[in-house]
Amino acid sequence: MDMKEFFAKLFYQNTISDWGMSIGIVVLSLILGKAIFWFIKRILQNFTAKTRTKVDDILLDMLDEPFVFSIVAWGIHIGLTRLKLPEVLETFIDRVFFGFLTFMATWFVVRTMDKFIDVFLVPLAEKTNNDFDDHLLPVVKKTVNLGIWILGIVVALNNAGFDVGALIAGMELGGLAFAMAAKDTVSNFFGGVTVFVDKPFRIGDRIKISDIDGTVVEIGLRSTRIKTLEGRIVTIPNAQFAGGIVENVSWEPSRKVIINLGLTYDTNSNSMKEAMDILKDIISKNKDTEEDIKISFNSWGDFSLGILLIYYIKKGEDIFQIQTDINLEILARFNDRGLAFAFPTQTLDIPKGGQVNI
Repeated sequence: MDMKEFFAKLFYQNTISDWGMSIGIVVLSLILGKAIFWFIKRILQNFTAKTRTKVDDILLDMLDEPFVFSIVAWGIHIGLTRLKLPEVLETFIDRVFFGFLTFMATWFVVRTMDKFIDVFLVPLAEKTNNDFDDHLLPVVKKTVNLGIWILGIVVALNNAGFDVGALIAGMELGGLAFAMAAKDTVSNFFGGVTVFVDKPFRIGDRIKISDIDGTVVEIGLRSTRIKTLEGRIVTIPNAQFAGGIVENVSWEPSRKVIINLGLTYDTNSNSMKEAMDILKDIISKNKDTEEDIKISFNSWGDFSLGILLIYYIKKGEDIFQIQTDINLEILARFNDRGLAFAFPTQTLDIPKGGQVNI
């Protein structure tokens, strides 16, 4: 069999030559799409770099992948439609092709809107003193993207030959079931509105809700994401904020620290007074603590004389380091003055010749 006969041989109602030509068109479209866009981009980049506006730069950058994929889709469509295929398959290919083009156009619009918001709106929000717009922008961004995608999917389904009206009518028949299923979503949405209106916390605040303690990293209309102290991301439905108790740790004016110290029972009154004077001196001389100090000889324990110390660390200071520094200084100065800390002890008086039962 010579080459001419080989290429003329039928394979699924098309010659091998036709199959090869179609595959070549697909490969060529891939190369051509990337080459054309590279050529255009190289020329236009020099031009857009000289303009004052950023709009042309954004459009050029966002057009890259959707443009290449669309060229490839055209090549696949041309390569397949030139073959002899069953009518049902030809119809299916046409529908998929036009639906895919709509999808690419939607993707391009979404990418462009994202970039416009990041380039133009985010810097404006950062310049304002109000945090509301900082929280609202991510929600606006997601809402706009969702709206564009819904519109794009509807148009894509219509271009693919589906009766969108009939689909919507079918959805209306299950409206009650959908409403019941969406009950939690609706409550979370109104919970998100409550968060935006009441502003119980902001992005970057440390909050406590139920048994979760962490920093707010994202606020959405449906849920809020918190980075816990263990470094894990927790997603909390906004309905919990509307009906639950939220403790905003970041809003505390200062951190209250409570220390209970116990001295041995051989400590006399003068030594007890000296111990309290040392504590007051340590706290009052620390530049990172508030002036409000409370010290009390407050208990007669089973094995110790109790001293209660309450002080406040200023907002924004390193809480753990300050507590460490203060505790180390207490330990050092108490040891220097011979003030002994108590530990659980028990004294047994055994009568001569007696017996003790424990």
